Amino acid sequence: MPPRSQPSERHRRLGAELRKLRRSAGLSGDRAAELIDADRGRMSNIEAGRVDVPRNGLHKLLRAYGCTEGPLFEGLMAMAQDRGKGWWNEYRDVMRRPALDLAELEAGAAGVRMHESSAVPGMLQTADYARAMCAMAVDKDKDEPIDRYVEFRLARQRVIERDSGTPYHAVIHEGALHTLIGSAEIMRGQLRRLIEVARLPHVTVQVFPFTAGGFSAYSRPFALFGGPAPELDTVRLEQPLGSALLHDRQHIDRYSKIFTKLSELALSPVDPDAKPESHEGRDSLTLIHHLMYAMQ
Repeated sequence: MPPRSQPSERHRRLGAELRKLRRSAGLSGDRAAELIDADRGRMSNIEAGRVDVPRNGLHKLLRAYGCTEGPLFEGLMAMAQDRGKGWWNEYRDVMRRPALDLAELEAGAAGVRMHESSAVPGMLQTADYARAMCAMAVDKDKDEPIDRYVEFRLARQRVIERDSGTPYHAVIHEGALHTLIGSAEIMRGQLRRLIEVARLPHVTVQVFPFTAGGFSAYSRPFALFGGPAPELDTVRLEQPLGSALLHDRQHIDRYSKIFTKLSELALSPVDPDAKPESHEGRDSLTLIHHLMYAMQ
């Protein structure tokens, strides 16, 4: 099979981790290639995510690199065995590689921590809100399949809607909830959705209020995805021309601290089942209710 021209994020990540482990072990690419009866070119392609490494070969490499049995070993083995046959492949005709990678990343995450400052996160959007967002982003001169875009975005929500859903914690800036997307009716439905999804035991929704200052603007939108081992965590940064994925420990730790600070400054989480008298001052639920009633 020829090398992949566009490796998925999972393939690239597996290759990058193997390269990192090899270098930490002080082994050359030639020596690593010898371990699996391959040439240097094939080893380079493995580390670039362009070709697969057989299970037995991966086992040999990890042993030689000093990666013993444990979460990292098992996580890398699982990444190699996963053939990427997820539901997102049904949308390869309309979605670009970064969107497909995001869906696969979400599906395999042990947990997701999300900070959004300008819009409701895609994982929490209603169909009407998602449609209005997609309609703003499409090229008006092209006949783009908005229905498929919306369908894809809603399908991503399966990871939190299933019974054993992925732990999900969102800190959303108050400004995103004031921004009129579509219509007042769409916004009221979206605000109700935030309350409804917060009923799931593994979902936490907090609002970062205007009164908390500018820390949310300083940190910019990002998401933290927990891997099967801490070494496989990922940060995804939203940027004007796309997104960037960061894997090094320095960035993971930095954004983990930023998220902790955001959650501390934000209003207490939405608790739809709490009695009115239990609310002490302003919290996320009362603010959302206020916006729902004020939305005209």
